[in-house]
Amino acid sequence: MSSCCAPDEPNPDFAEPEPEAGTAWWRDRGIMIPLASGLAFAAGMIAHWSGMEVFAAVLFWAGLLLGASTFVSGAMRNLAKGRLGIALLMTMSATGAVILGYLEEAAALAFLYSIAEALEDKAMDRARSGLRALLKLVPQTANILTNGEPLSVRVRDLEAGQLMLVKPGERIATDGIIRSGRSSLDTSAITGESIPVEVRPGDDVSAGVINTSGVLEIETTAAGTDNSLTTIVRLVEQAQTEKGERARLADRIARPLVPGVLILAALVALIGSLLGDPELWITRALIVLVAASPCALAIAVPITVVSAVGSASKFGVIIKSGAAFERFGSIRHLAMDKTGTLTRNQPTVTEVLAVDGTSERQVLAWAAALEQHSTHPLATAITRAAPETAAATGITEEAGHGIYGTVDGAVVGIGSPRRFDAGDLAGAVERLESSGMTVVVVHRGGATVGAIGVRDELRPEVPDVVRALTAGGIGVTMLTGDNARTARALAALGGIEDVRAECRPEDKSDAIRELNAATPTAMIGDGINDAPALAAAEVGIAMGAAGSDAAIESADIAFTGHDLRLIPGAIAHARQGQRIMNQNIVLSLLIIAVLPPLAVTGVLGLAAVVLIHEVAEVIVILNGLRAARTKTRPVQSGGSPADPQASLRSISPTTAS
Repeated sequence: MSSCCAPDEPNPDFAEPEPEAGTAWWRDRGIMIPLASGLAFAAGMIAHWSGMEVFAAVLFWAGLLLGASTFVSGAMRNLAKGRLGIALLMTMSATGAVILGYLEEAAALAFLYSIAEALEDKAMDRARSGLRALLKLVPQTANILTNGEPLSVRVRDLEAGQLMLVKPGERIATDGIIRSGRSSLDTSAITGESIPVEVRPGDDVSAGVINTSGVLEIETTAAGTDNSLTTIVRLVEQAQTEKGERARLADRIARPLVPGVLILAALVALIGSLLGDPELWITRALIVLVAASPCALAIAVPITVVSAVGSASKFGVIIKSGAAFERFGSIRHLAMDKTGTLTRNQPTVTEVLAVDGTSERQVLAWAAALEQHSTHPLATAITRAAPETAAATGITEEAGHGIYGTVDGAVVGIGSPRRFDAGDLAGAVERLESSGMTVVVVHRGGATVGAIGVRDELRPEVPDVVRALTAGGIGVTMLTGDNARTARALAALGGIEDVRAECRPEDKSDAIRELNAATPTAMIGDGINDAPALAAAEVGIAMGAAGSDAAIESADIAFTGHDLRLIPGAIAHARQGQRIMNQNIVLSLLIIAVLPPLAVTGVLGLAAVVLIHEVAEVIVILNGLRAARTKTRPVQSGGSPADPQASLRSISPTTAS
């Protein structure tokens, strides 16, 4: 049963397993039993109005027993374990109504409560449907090459290190590295980007994407049951169970309400009986049991979080917890890493400098010997540009400082000109930086031997995204370990005014704390050196599936793609969920505040209170499901997702709650 019936711990009401997704509603006992209860109750009303009282009583009893069968057993199990659930209040109310001769009202209560709970269960099931859709992206079997011959195996039996053959039109079963073949991949189901991605030997590929053209041989880097896609599903499941501030608030209110309602009803019955007609006041006490039940409050936040987090995963935004989802909706500032986040993440070596007695070829080879062990985006550019790569030993990397190792018997170190003295090349290094390049200096044996200029162009969508964020009242800051000249040049192209350059990892973390002190700040990055800042931010966002493990582990949210135009829509989605949660909580509290006084004073009878209460619960459910709707769409053909400016209109400070 849902949390509505037992706020402390959900408990099933039926022994049989939950129907699989796609089961026809007429085969689902969770729906059919409440419907049968409703039909029996309706037929009983018709018989009652026709004067067939005995037949009407039989039908009312049938409706009562059918409806009660969906929650009484769970209520008793909870009571045996010392838990006072909402289902217990309904059980007591129905039992008391029968004892007092209100069979018709008892049948109505059983029917309305059971159908509301069935709707809640189906709503939760619908909200989680995104997870099932993701899991369906993994095929049941895969072909592995054994002695050059393809052999079909179950995907769950795949292990890392096997060679997988993927033909055109097939989905890739698990993560891997292309060893042979060239093709285009359809990644839209994973990242939301509908433009095919060109791949070649050496490129990483993810589980669930479709090979659209050539035959690929892929070396698996993950097991069939533990890859990037299963990780996404696990994170979303985790997010749907972890609670945020609003969920905890609802629990703090709902949990003591159940025993509080029992005490209130007992006092109404006792004091009323001493001062007036015992039957009248016991009846009103039973009505109070229903009127003050916090059923809608218990589901006000969970249904919203499950809906919103599940739908966010469909357009490439993986939110790790309900708390992170709530915080994301409240941010007012966004700090962005430069390399790999604001830039294309396709750096290329554009110029190599070498001191006298050293060739450019040697400088590249020494640098590549170390960089092949690094995860920094610039390392890939240097490794690809090197005509040859020497062997290196004793590799040590200090994020934001540099990387060292022994190459051909000499200690080689490479890093930023702020950490490594450029020596006689200082003037040339300054020239490269002024032209917008990122420069790394190469030392060998403690002396400067060369420098490498790398250029990584700004992502084309950055200016539009920055304008949209600014128009929505969200400030933007660039944080980078790069030199100030290069950083300011790129920031000017993107429309970013607040630039903090030459930052070490601890500097980024300090900057985030400073920004957070002024306003809730999110940080988006993808490298090891971003991990401290991601952890310090109100919300940390890891950019792209290629982000480092440290960044993804430190972040609260992960984007499976690289298109920054997801950011405005993702923020709007979180703000919408935040508003819906607030609406649900307010409505639930209003019901609890208004109905009990009306029940005590006799203004409302049992049937009216039950109807109002369950209608309110249905409204909360339907409102919570609205959180699954979003204006953010996957990237459309041509590479353009939903207009970021339009997405931000709903998150301006004047409308956000």
